[in-house]
Amino acid sequence: MDDLEKFYADSFKGLRAGAITKGKVLQIKPDGVIVDVGSKSEGFVPLSELGENELDTLNPGDEVEVFIERLSDQNGFVKLSRQKARGVRTWDMIEEAFKKNEPVDGRITGKVKGGMTVNIGGVNAFLPGSQIDLKAPRNTDSLIGQTHTFKVLNLNNKGANVIVSRRVLLEEERNKLREQTLTRLKEGIIMEGVVKNLTDYGAFIDLGGIDGLLHISDMSWGRISHPGELFSIGDTVEVIILTFDTVNEKVTLGYKQKKPDPWASVEEKYPAGRKVLGKVITITDYGIFIELEEGVEGLIHVSEIDWLEKSIKPSKYFSIGDKVEAAILKVSKNDKRISLSIRQLKPNPWEVVKDKYTAGQKIRGKVKSFAEFGAFISMDEGIDALLHISDISWVKRVKHPSDILKKGEEIEVVVLNVEPEKERISVGLKQLTTDPWINEIPARYNLGDTVKGKVASTADFGLFIELEDGVEGLIHVSEIEKKPDEKIEELFKPGTEVTARIINVIPADRKIDLSMKTMIG
Repeated sequence: MDDLEKFYADSFKGLRAGAITKGKVLQIKPDGVIVDVGSKSEGFVPLSELGENELDTLNPGDEVEVFIERLSDQNGFVKLSRQKARGVRTWDMIEEAFKKNEPVDGRITGKVKGGMTVNIGGVNAFLPGSQIDLKAPRNTDSLIGQTHTFKVLNLNNKGANVIVSRRVLLEEERNKLREQTLTRLKEGIIMEGVVKNLTDYGAFIDLGGIDGLLHISDMSWGRISHPGELFSIGDTVEVIILTFDTVNEKVTLGYKQKKPDPWASVEEKYPAGRKVLGKVITITDYGIFIELEEGVEGLIHVSEIDWLEKSIKPSKYFSIGDKVEAAILKVSKNDKRISLSIRQLKPNPWEVVKDKYTAGQKIRGKVKSFAEFGAFISMDEGIDALLHISDISWVKRVKHPSDILKKGEEIEVVVLNVEPEKERISVGLKQLTTDPWINEIPARYNLGDTVKGKVASTADFGLFIELEDGVEGLIHVSEIEKKPDEKIEELFKPGTEVTARIINVIPADRKIDLSMKTMIG
């Protein structure tokens, strides 16, 4: 062997391709780094083999670990790889972690069929979808770029396949936490938890490895329609342990119980007669519910909204959220009921009427509306008085009040009766004049007088004869000369003029009896 060959052989003494060795940085060039790997040999690491962070901190004299790819390249350098050195060391670390059942750190780098890829110190591992979390995440895109701790499930050295799991570690952590939580759980204590899930009937709270149910009825002393009104998933909340079934490990929680039951002191806080301000929370046909404070509601019945208007539709006057003033009528602590009134905050107009109007007093009012039985007259206080159809005229047969009166017309009437307790006042129109049956009519119609009139109507028992406007007389069938087979409605048509004799006058009964028999012969 000549001297050159001996020098060449001595230069690579102790080095072999495929091995990892340590070297010292001699020079940093634009395309790479020259490293002294010993045995009179220098190697070259391409710039692409170095990470940005490593290149920024690397200086001549620094020691680096490299992988020997080839003992000599075309330039006479030992071909070195920094990445492969890291890869081998990482693989050794992964293999060691797998054997010792220890976790490894890795960064999620992307999505693949059935799961995601994880970079562990330069080694790519597969994270199955079922092993990403305790529950399969809906959106895995947000996980890309995140660094987590994983457990190595499987390792294939030949194929360089690594399968990892995050779920296994989370389950182990959860189980440890669960055991700790179980030792702390005790009815009546306050614990902190995280809202895990929301349903129509409540919220599931993670207390630390074990879930508890916070039912919607235990969330607030007030009224809520859905747990989402108070909580969101991920919220940290303090709850009270209401019950704990150690056998089945079921926990029921309370949130409102952290505050005293507002109904405990409601009778002292809301005495009858007190004026309160509340918010409308529910509207029904029979009234409105007012929230006085969290958990305390009162009902304003439709009959307690206004003194005068009885057929009020609450939704026409109130909206959810309206602020309303009312007076406390009654409080029932046991039934959790409070009766409220709006009208009690104002004077009762019927009390005013009682002191202002007396029977026989003349007043003026407008015709407000009609009914078959009479007319309603509007008074100054907003009260409607009833003018009964029988009190419109002394003598006329009024079929409907609109035959005599007009809506909106102002008229004078006489107060007949005032009944505040029944919320009723009666007035009369005919009482403005003297009853003609007392003196006038009896004076005009005397026994034995012969009178003329027209047939107003017929009946089975006789004829009604109109003697003058509003005054009629009756000719009984027995006082009519006719053949047995003759019918009076055929003999006497309405409007037929007849002559008869007065045989009886009874003013108290407003009755004049006539006879046609006395006219014959």
